[in-house]
Amino acid sequence: MKSSSLATLLHAFFHEWMGSQRNLSRHTVCSYRDSWKLFLRFTSKRHRRAITKLSLTDLQAGEVLAFLEYLEKERKVSIGTRNCRLAAIHSFFTFVAHREPLAIAQCAEIARIPVKKTSRPAMCYLDAEEITAILREPDRSSLEGQRDHALLAFLYNTGARIQEALDVCPRAIRFDSPAQVELLGKGRKSRICPLWPETVAILEALLRRQPRADDEPIFVNRYGQPLGAAGVRFKLKQYVQAAAQHVPSLATKRVTPHTWRHSVGVQLVAAGVDVTVIRNWLGHARLDTTNHYARANLETKRKALEQVDPTTKPGKPPRWRQNPDLLSWLDSL
Repeated sequence: MKSSSLATLLHAFFHEWMGSQRNLSRHTVCSYRDSWKLFLRFTSKRHRRAITKLSLTDLQAGEVLAFLEYLEKERKVSIGTRNCRLAAIHSFFTFVAHREPLAIAQCAEIARIPVKKTSRPAMCYLDAEEITAILREPDRSSLEGQRDHALLAFLYNTGARIQEALDVCPRAIRFDSPAQVELLGKGRKSRICPLWPETVAILEALLRRQPRADDEPIFVNRYGQPLGAAGVRFKLKQYVQAAAQHVPSLATKRVTPHTWRHSVGVQLVAAGVDVTVIRNWLGHARLDTTNHYARANLETKRKALEQVDPTTKPGKPPRWRQNPDLLSWLDSL
């Protein structure tokens, strides 16, 4: 049986395995693509061979381990980033094991390379006063400020991931009572979130000022192009800095769009909502992820108790474009 070339396997992995079979998000495809670009460049340099000349047999477990060491020691990446790069490699060799029986031993050895465990950082979330202070900052007399206020209000209402919110089009929203929005999350899984009347009114006002077609994203820049997550993080940082002048506790927090998601989760727990409902609301694949909010809420209560108890001591699938340059093809994904 003739083995497939590395280029052919990578094409099939991104086009068939990731796109059609696993139905992964665009963000995941781009992350895996970037991981493989780094790995191929690293291996090419070590072997002093052009990327187009590399074969599957060049990518042994030792090569993967050397790449991971390079990432940590020379590129100074975090353990989380190191694990993400390894996940892209693991996923590819899982695919290869199905496609190339002769490479099963190689694939199994690579599959045994473990992810590194890391302590989960303390969850950052906002209380109602902090959220209100940030929501007051956008200048709603301008179109940009009205858009930013609507986006932040939408995030607080739904607990959506930032890309989920930026992808929302008018057709995904039911404006009549009971108002709701359909969000498309990880793995292209959809879920329904209820909308408060106040949120509906805010979105309707934005759409009156800046109309969008049913299939066009609601949150766009001045040129009508969809906002990017990086731009939202930048604007949010500015609003938080301004709000910190009135609510000093914000100065000690690193607030990102995902912080709003954490805040929704913690507040739902505090309101007594069952964790299985919260799991569906936020689109978590595993209940353990949702339980982090319950633990965070419990820690908040414990700290509050210490303050008053004197007896307590502190203690779409990517298209396959034929391209002889593998890196150029990866860039095209």
